[in-house]
Amino acid sequence: MLVRMLFSVCLFVAFLKPVEGVLLPVEAFASLPKISNVILSPNGKYVASLVNINNDRIQGSAIKLLDLTTKENRYLLLTDNKNYVIDEIVWANNQILLVHTSYPDRKGNTPLVRTNLLRLDINTRQTSHVITKKLLKHLRYIPNILSTVVDYLPDDEDHILMSIAGFKNSGEHTLIKVALTDNPNFDIVQKLKRGVFSWLTDSEHNIRIAIHRQKTRYKIKEKLPNKDSYRDLWQFDIFSEQEVWPLGFGKDPNILYVKALHQGKDAVFSVDLSKKPLTKTLIYANDDYDVQGILQYSNLSGELIAVDHHFITKQYQKLQQGIDLVFPDTVNTIIDFSTDEQKYVVLTHSDIEPGSYYIGDRSKNTIEFLAHKYPDLTPKLLSEKQKITYKARDGLTIEGFLTLPNQQQQTHLPTIIFPHGGPISFDNDSFDYWTQFFANRGYAVLQMNFRGSYGYGFDFMKQGLASWGLSMQDDIEDGTRWMIKQGYTDPNNICIVGASYGGYAALMATIKTPELYQCVISFAGVTDIENLVVSSKKFTNYDIVKKQIGNDFSELWQRSPLKHADKLYKPTLLIHGSEDRVVSVRQSERLYSKLKGLDRNVDFISLEEGDHYLSNNQHRVLTFKAMDKFLKTYLKQNSSQPTKSAP
Repeated sequence: MLVRMLFSVCLFVAFLKPVEGVLLPVEAFASLPKISNVILSPNGKYVASLVNINNDRIQGSAIKLLDLTTKENRYLLLTDNKNYVIDEIVWANNQILLVHTSYPDRKGNTPLVRTNLLRLDINTRQTSHVITKKLLKHLRYIPNILSTVVDYLPDDEDHILMSIAGFKNSGEHTLIKVALTDNPNFDIVQKLKRGVFSWLTDSEHNIRIAIHRQKTRYKIKEKLPNKDSYRDLWQFDIFSEQEVWPLGFGKDPNILYVKALHQGKDAVFSVDLSKKPLTKTLIYANDDYDVQGILQYSNLSGELIAVDHHFITKQYQKLQQGIDLVFPDTVNTIIDFSTDEQKYVVLTHSDIEPGSYYIGDRSKNTIEFLAHKYPDLTPKLLSEKQKITYKARDGLTIEGFLTLPNQQQQTHLPTIIFPHGGPISFDNDSFDYWTQFFANRGYAVLQMNFRGSYGYGFDFMKQGLASWGLSMQDDIEDGTRWMIKQGYTDPNNICIVGASYGGYAALMATIKTPELYQCVISFAGVTDIENLVVSSKKFTNYDIVKKQIGNDFSELWQRSPLKHADKLYKPTLLIHGSEDRVVSVRQSERLYSKLKGLDRNVDFISLEEGDHYLSNNQHRVLTFKAMDKFLKTYLKQNSSQPTKSAP
């Protein structure tokens, strides 16, 4: 099977032996992925993707179209990632691509992110807004989100179903059917309902689920067939054990798939809405981790075939097994099928495989290489991750990932402690360009999923609510001490680095236990938790933010790095995008100003027009070069650290 790939597979296996002491250029890690968002046209004739262009003439991201028959490449749309960022591309039909975009803006004095949906014709390369000026004239106000697609209507090539606010002076959403033709128009399919902010259609494209929210209380409602009346299915408070989240419908329009707790962890269930009482039947669960609930359906049968990219039907499991035989050393994810399911896209990846795309053809029994996400990074040059666990001071088990540099010395290393953002997020054993960059420079790297991280069940997540600077912070400190005790780390040669919440945690760690760290780097870090919560007051999720982070403002201020700037005397590097709409750049500016006033060793880099996600290639490279220089200045370099550059 898949004979065209045998030679490439042999090369991949050869790459698995690590190469010691090769220093790669910053750009190899810090540049945006060369290719991402790879999708097949419904008829399987084209591959569309998002590619990074970085040369003397053009810098930005482009949508590229590959004709699988002629092998011709065409570029359809380019953005410099400053005016707007392309978040996702989706095929509406064989001729039209839908392009989800976002950009920073303001509404009065309130900074926010605006999103739009573009219609891109692959034949003419012409783009237009799906939500037209004509449609906007019908609104009471212009909402910042103009890209929410509820149903792509695969059986109707000329329309999609969208959800939009603004028809009244409230945040509730109206459902509209929007034309994708050259003469766009729209019809109101469902008028807004008080308190309803989200909708879900069934497999027959009828409106079936309305998600109602009042402050932190949710109601999941079913729209009764052929009626304008609703019944309540479930009610719950956010961050409670009673949460039941609708994910999608089965081929049978009465079968609803939901995410809810099973033995303390998120799992996927089916519920037959035609039967009383409502009963949840387990579809997919993981004994060790939460299930995220990503559903994948068959284009041919309409049946559910995979959850979180794990196939649950034998036919597709057999296909997956064949692919895994060809690529035995990576995780191999089928990310897209053509409508007839004869062609498909595979992404291979691992801790030391940054990601490679392949196009499979079941009719020809072949699979062909398409592109590498990071062409300058090969497995032999990267460092493997080790899954580790350690005990927090109260006995709770914390899982983490240790990355050691490819060098002879594996003990008493200069070390990066690298807590993740979120904080309801997680690190795993997959490729991470930050971690690999640090390891390539000769640093040991520890990532930990402190309490409050997602993935380890409800009880573990709940321990992080309103716990900024408290037990979550202790878990990070305990991880640092574990590294020292195990002998991996030189105790006088540690820097802590983080982004977003991780930036907050890094700053607080240096304030609370300055004896542990020689320096600190915060990218887009929170320095004033009270201000972070208060700044969300004008948004509809304000009550949820207070429940997650806390609502005792005096206590939040006490747990803020800005409050304790006088205790932050270790060398500090602050980096922040000037147009960050998740964590305001003022958070870093105020801390920088206070530290400078205290005559502390602090540097601040403002990324002009930069966002929270380093979406611009120049910003990403600038950030990594600044971190590289800072770490070389304040951490002692081992004699075994790499000095030889890659050829």
